[in-house]
Amino acid sequence: MSTATKSPTPTKRGKAPAGEKVADWADGRLGIYSLAKANMRKIFPDHWSFLLGEICLYAFIIVILTGVYLTLFFVPSMGEIEYDGSYVPMQGVIMTEAYASTLDISFDVRGGLLVRQIHHWSALIFVVAIMFHMMRVFFNGSFRKPREVNWLFGWTLFLLAVFTGLTGYSLPDDLLSGTGVRFAEGAILAVPVVGTYLQMFLFGGEFPGHAIIPRFFVIHVLLLPGIMLGLVVAHLILVIYHKHTHYAGPGRTNDNVVGMPFLPVYMAKAGGFFFLVFGVIAAIAATVTINPVWVLGPYRPDQVSTNAQPDWYLGFSEGLVRLMPGWEWVIPGGYTLNFGLLVPLAVFPLMLVLIAVYPFFEAWVTKDNREHHIAQRPRNAPTRTGLGVAWLTAYFVTLVAGGNDVWAVNFNLSINAITWFCRIGFFVLPVLTFLATRRICLGLQRRDREKVLHGRETGIIKRLPHGEFIEVHEPLSAGERYTLTAHEQTKPAELGPATDENGVRRKVSPLERLRVRINRGYFGENAQIPKPTAEEYKAISSGDGHH
Repeated sequence: MSTATKSPTPTKRGKAPAGEKVADWADGRLGIYSLAKANMRKIFPDHWSFLLGEICLYAFIIVILTGVYLTLFFVPSMGEIEYDGSYVPMQGVIMTEAYASTLDISFDVRGGLLVRQIHHWSALIFVVAIMFHMMRVFFNGSFRKPREVNWLFGWTLFLLAVFTGLTGYSLPDDLLSGTGVRFAEGAILAVPVVGTYLQMFLFGGEFPGHAIIPRFFVIHVLLLPGIMLGLVVAHLILVIYHKHTHYAGPGRTNDNVVGMPFLPVYMAKAGGFFFLVFGVIAAIAATVTINPVWVLGPYRPDQVSTNAQPDWYLGFSEGLVRLMPGWEWVIPGGYTLNFGLLVPLAVFPLMLVLIAVYPFFEAWVTKDNREHHIAQRPRNAPTRTGLGVAWLTAYFVTLVAGGNDVWAVNFNLSINAITWFCRIGFFVLPVLTFLATRRICLGLQRRDREKVLHGRETGIIKRLPHGEFIEVHEPLSAGERYTLTAHEQTKPAELGPATDENGVRRKVSPLERLRVRINRGYFGENAQIPKPTAEEYKAISSGDGHH
């Protein structure tokens, strides 16, 4: 008699959570899981100087968030009205709707003044952070292949941030911003032949017209932020694609990245740092007043004060104008060439273009087509470091010239003396700072060489058996010695023999001769200190032991 066994009833599988269903649905259509899996464990190096780039990103996010809030209440119109708001000293004053809405934001909108302050301060910090971030990239040589395009992205972001700031602080149409717009209009009119056409195209008529504030509004809240947002995304994509640079050290090469994974460590630190940056900016905005438009009043051409100064990042443009003598040429036909504005208009973009093209200039000088992922110490590139300091010196001189009247009043100095000091200093001081910086870098290289060979000074004096007194040095660890000697030292370029193997005189172009000469200035005998060799270290370390 056969017996039949009852098959076990299959257990019912529990329903998947709703969140898992959504994740599966999204992954099936967007491939999010595979993308996240490939990038969640991406390694990022850890160094305080890398936080400068994060400050740029976080300040930009804060600018966008606060700007959206302000846009809800700002009226971009130059139509004139009689103010009847809550700020009593301005009641009954004729002003544009743009200025009146700025007063309403400051005094009537809940949290409006704080948001205005946060927006302005974060914009300034954004530009400051970009400038310091670019300085870090420049002095460390992090712009070299394959990051030249990313350098151009960062430079374009810096340029757009400057013009976004110009259009932004012009929107309230107060006395200070109106004076700045008037200055810009005068600079446009100084452009030969097409200046008047550009002015009519931008302003829509004679200054101030009725279109400049609405046009600036569209440019400020839509055009420039949209381009900048795209550049920020492209910049971050290239950072991820090329991997981040890291500093020399044991185990660090051009083929790896030593650091922390993106999730969870780096993401947690970055999130905390964002709120820290937001908190610091909010604290500054709550305690330090900036751009008090209610003190200055609406723009009127007959009430321009002498202390009208642009924001710091545009101060060097006004400084160039104040440095230039008021030269004019009247050519046949009655046309006037205003060199007092034409020359600054040429130097202003030139100073910026030099920053943009430098990576390609150095690549041409070195003829180095390798990829570089190790950041250099500034002392190990003395010529480049000197050029960077020289540019900063010229920038600082023009910044001082842009506020020569403020310097004269506050320090009881002659404004003519300050102007002439800046005129001479613009040409002399960059050369002096270049030479001094390069000498300092070479001195630091010598100190590193001595430290590797002889160790670190301990301050302990030892008497040898034959009576000599010496200072005991503590040897560096192998890791410290590697860090100080890991940098490459490029051999200076040579023109080669004057004739080829057939005895025919070689033709060398003047451009190639110039390149070799510049290359020797970068890597010649007087431009770098030779690194200590292993043989030198062994010879010293095997001596009498007091080193």
